[in-house]
Amino acid sequence: MRRVSLNARLMQDAATTSEIYVVLLEITHPSLDAPIRLSTDNTERLSTDPLYYGTRSNWRGASPTTEPYLWVIASTLLPSDQEDAPAAGTFVLENLDNSIAKLLRSFTDLASLSMAVVLASSPDLIEAQWTGLNIVAAEINTGEVSVSFSREEIELESFPVGRMSRDRFPGLHL
Repeated sequence: MRRVSLNARLMQDAATTSEIYVVLLEITHPSLDAPIRLSTDNTERLSTDPLYYGTRSNWRGASPTTEPYLWVIASTLLPSDQEDAPAAGTFVLENLDNSIAKLLRSFTDLASLSMAVVLASSPDLIEAQWTGLNIVAAEINTGEVSVSFSREEIELESFPVGRMSRDRFPGLHL
């Protein structure tokens, strides 16, 4: 069973509430100067010229004042909690700018993704998080960009890793 905060539990049980869940996304890649931080909620106005909104959170060591999570129009299919399948999901960004497609097409190796679910009123309190995910595909059309991510399946690890020889494991051969 997953632990959730009291505020999240009260929000789920209430008939009506002004509280909402927010998904924070952090995309990292060796080619990027800094991680890309995205939010699914326009919690607060960060700048008026140019006008943009975002969420301030200290998740994954981000400085809330200088490194906010920028709001994008997005929907998210969160990874499932199934034990027999790797964490996998999708997030869909509205394709508002050609630079999104240009950036996604510029990578030749996998980018890493971490995501967290928080409440808009308490963005530093993590309700659920997934780290160590890889962006495996991006489908781009005129209206939206659908990005698929997954964790490497444990079944793909080689087994046994090595031989239990005298050179590698001398303690076994006393």
